[in-house]
Amino acid sequence: MVLDPFSVRVALGVVTVTLFVLFCASFHRTRSPYAGWWSMALLEFMLGNAAFLLNGSAHQQWANPLGNVLVVAGAFSVWAGALTLRDRKAAPWQLAIAPGITAVASVLDSPASNVWSGGFVYLAMMTTGIALAAWDLWFIKPTHSQVHKALSLAAGLLATYYLGRWAVYALEGPASETFRTYFGPAPSGLVSMVLLVTVSFSMTALTSDQLIKGLRERATRDHLTGLLNRGAFLDLATTELNRLHSTGSGAAIVLADLDHFKAVNDQHGHGAGDVALKAFAAACAASVRSTDLIGRYGGEEFVLFLPGATQERAEDIAAEISRRMAAMTEPEGVSFPTISYGVTSSIPAAADLTFMIEVADAALYSAKAQGRNRIVGADRLEAATIADEARS
Repeated sequence: MVLDPFSVRVALGVVTVTLFVLFCASFHRTRSPYAGWWSMALLEFMLGNAAFLLNGSAHQQWANPLGNVLVVAGAFSVWAGALTLRDRKAAPWQLAIAPGITAVASVLDSPASNVWSGGFVYLAMMTTGIALAAWDLWFIKPTHSQVHKALSLAAGLLATYYLGRWAVYALEGPASETFRTYFGPAPSGLVSMVLLVTVSFSMTALTSDQLIKGLRERATRDHLTGLLNRGAFLDLATTELNRLHSTGSGAAIVLADLDHFKAVNDQHGHGAGDVALKAFAAACAASVRSTDLIGRYGGEEFVLFLPGATQERAEDIAAEISRRMAAMTEPEGVSFPTISYGVTSSIPAAADLTFMIEVADAALYSAKAQGRNRIVGADRLEAATIADEARS
């Protein structure tokens, strides 16, 4: 039995349209970036497949290259969706370059008479896009679901199939018996249809994972600065400090307060104050390691937890934050406030987080009393005295 390419493509189009409608509804409800990119990929596959149906007609000259471009764009949209699951984004040029190369190759290869115009490049780009998606799906951080592994394997198998199509096309040509039997439009359409249906069922799990992750992120992050909120910071820092003490290591705490912040709001409005807060958050993020924790402690007060840092290192980081803040572009007519810091490090008695923050807060109070815009450190010998003063 010989598969009819036209019938297979019509069936593939029906399946793609159905999945597109379902995933558009999912994206409208969840706003999951992954669902959005998958919907875009389905739309591109659907339109590309529709363009291929015009092969053999008077419209083939423009429809065939257009179909190649749209299907390749769909493959790279799948990759862009996989990247969002790793909290990464594809640059526009990364998504445009493969369809662009495919368009040039197809247009220059007699599309009016050659249904495989630009076929060598088209198959190479399809292989590349699907392989990239398989790679990024495999390296998604594990969640309660391991469905991304199955999706990666499915994408890997499809990439291998397209690699086989490309190899046979290059060695024997599209008119060969091997290519028409195993890699022509009909068998490839059937393979794509089966995988689209299989993969789409798994997509719902990844979309849900991404939605849950986003909700969890919003619950633990300050909406203005993107830093940890107070509760999330205290939970994470407490856990990490206990781990450090169990291994005989210590940590440092930096408590920071923007000087005369109320004056910025009063004189220039809360919009200017928000800009200052976001600028300080950016300066903090640029000055610390990925393993350090930064939280908005309340209002214009921020707290940093620096695992393994000494008192001196913590004070150096505070100074670096102030340097970065001072170097930032300020809104016209507005001057960013200076910053006062209180710094302490964990003591041999394995002080808990609450005690360390009390010490840092007392040191911060001392910095303000001395005229602000300075760093006051409470070393190990001073820690108990300053904490007692803070409580009194």
